[in-house]
Amino acid sequence: MSKKGLFITFEGADGCGKSTQMEKITQYLLSKDLELMVTKDPGGTDLGKKLREILLGYKGKIYENCELFLYLADRAQHIDEKIIPALKQGKIVLCDRYIDSTLAYQGYGRGLDKDKILELNNIVSHGLIPDLTLYFDVDTEIAMQRIGNDKDRLESEGIEFYKKVREGFLDLAKKQKRIKIIDSAQDIESVFTQVKAEIDKFLIPGKNNRSLDKGQLLRQNLRKADSKNR
Repeated sequence: MSKKGLFITFEGADGCGKSTQMEKITQYLLSKDLELMVTKDPGGTDLGKKLREILLGYKGKIYENCELFLYLADRAQHIDEKIIPALKQGKIVLCDRYIDSTLAYQGYGRGLDKDKILELNNIVSHGLIPDLTLYFDVDTEIAMQRIGNDKDRLESEGIEFYKKVREGFLDLAKKQKRIKIIDSAQDIESVFTQVKAEIDKFLIPGKNNRSLDKGQLLRQNLRKADSKNR
């Protein structure tokens, strides 16, 4: 693969402000004439949109394992249909949520086995992990206030659930160097300054030894995925 892209994920509990920052960084990168694909997990494909409707809007009970496999089914389609092809084309892929959300919500929040989640995720994603993950951290109480009263199925979970989710994200950030913590309690422009600084490290040649021009942005597991699909 002569052309390689950059895979950036945006993570955080509901109400953290990541969607606003995704919109701002998208405009920033487009102003640099960079090729982007902006997507979300779940819901990044036509099939994924239907799965997202079930996951967030279903009125009955969805059991923990069923919920997990619905997210994984969405990701399996999303990876093969959109994310890997875009990375092969050399695009920067911005994705709203990915594996860290599954670990935080279904692992830490629901109490499912985190090692099993990782094992299953590696199957559906061909082992593809982000080059950079921005985790938007904010106090759980503030996040819940931001959500307001119009809540989907997951947003309707209690505050104790969301405290576990936040603890999960923070724990993951301690273990993974690719995860950068963004203080999302600040005003929008201050948060954007943090986001832009982290992403610029990947765009400026020579900085942190990461450069789009040097083709060092896609991890080895993407090449493995490519060989498997031949």
